[in-house]
Amino acid sequence: MDLNPTPHERAFREELRAWLASNVPAPYEGSLAEESPALVAYLRAWQRRLYEGGWLGLTWPKEYGGRGLGPVEQSIFMEEMALASAPQVLGLVGIALIGPTIIAHGTEVQKRQYIAPMLAGDKIWCQGYSEPNAGSDLGALTTRAVADGDHFVVNGQKVWTSFAHVADYCFALVRTDPSVAKYKGITCLLIDMKSPGVSTRPLRMMSGDADFSEVFFTDVRVPASQVLGEVNGGWIVGMTALMHERANLGGGAQVALARLVDHLAEAVHTLPRAHGSAAEDPLVRQKIASIWIELEVFRLTAARALSRVGAGGQPGPEGSILKLFYSDLAQRAAQSLMEILGPYGQLTSGPSGNAPYSYLRSRGGTIEGGTSEMLRNTVAQRVLGLPKSY
Repeated sequence: MDLNPTPHERAFREELRAWLASNVPAPYEGSLAEESPALVAYLRAWQRRLYEGGWLGLTWPKEYGGRGLGPVEQSIFMEEMALASAPQVLGLVGIALIGPTIIAHGTEVQKRQYIAPMLAGDKIWCQGYSEPNAGSDLGALTTRAVADGDHFVVNGQKVWTSFAHVADYCFALVRTDPSVAKYKGITCLLIDMKSPGVSTRPLRMMSGDADFSEVFFTDVRVPASQVLGEVNGGWIVGMTALMHERANLGGGAQVALARLVDHLAEAVHTLPRAHGSAAEDPLVRQKIASIWIELEVFRLTAARALSRVGAGGQPGPEGSILKLFYSDLAQRAAQSLMEILGPYGQLTSGPSGNAPYSYLRSRGGTIEGGTSEMLRNTVAQRVLGLPKSY
């Protein structure tokens, strides 16, 4: 594994950094927790600017609007976006997860229909996986799709669906054959969210965010042409998307955590203690050093996973390790920040920055994208070769 950037990678980073310096818009003036139409328009305009600049779908084939680059360039993009404090990409779920999966499993008609609008931000996608009784055990999903001529009729409910309230399409796993083993009777459907019978209900988290929703399907008719992959072959399609989700946890996450640790290191110099500042407290210094060491471990593990994919491999179990490690580390870092800040940790400005938000939002990290409990099982079985736990 060579961590030194090539001349091409160095030039790519410099080009991207210069472009971001000239194009990142002014911060959104409203509340980021409100998910208002104005915020959606702001984020959609930013995605369009990125698309026109050629910065989205970097690893996608050129014939589908990408640049045919590798995972290293994608990681550099994520790092530089975080370093520039650029707004999030509204259609990130589609670009990071669903687009590559459609390219891998879709028909040529599906690719031509969905890929370009997805990159441009004209069509936003959500991912219909979790259900009230099928979260970590995705194979237990019960949303049904019954064949009716050249359509499927869908009934059921999804939950914790990111950006569902603004999405145009849903990449949904549904049960099409309840008579076979649970992982074999699942199909992936591409569902128009404007179809009759589709409704959403936002879920507001304790952090104030409301970008998750419940989605309800009531006699929703979906053309059979909207099956992605094979009927009853949706488990493989769904796992492809999950691999891309975890493989995309890299540069941006590192920068976000590094900023939190940097803020922590700066804040301790302004916080009083009985005999000076918190920076002079050996326990505080030890806690910050421990978090920084863990962050470095995360960075090197991410680099190893990136090297494997860059060498021509597919995203592997390293993604599960990264997601598990990152979500736990983010919680520990936010917890440490609150402990060190003490009463200042209740404030949303000043020496605390916005520590309450970081702390509250970090709690969801060990649930979303696969719970830590489920990921530990994945690592035990697929990395360590241990038997299943029943």
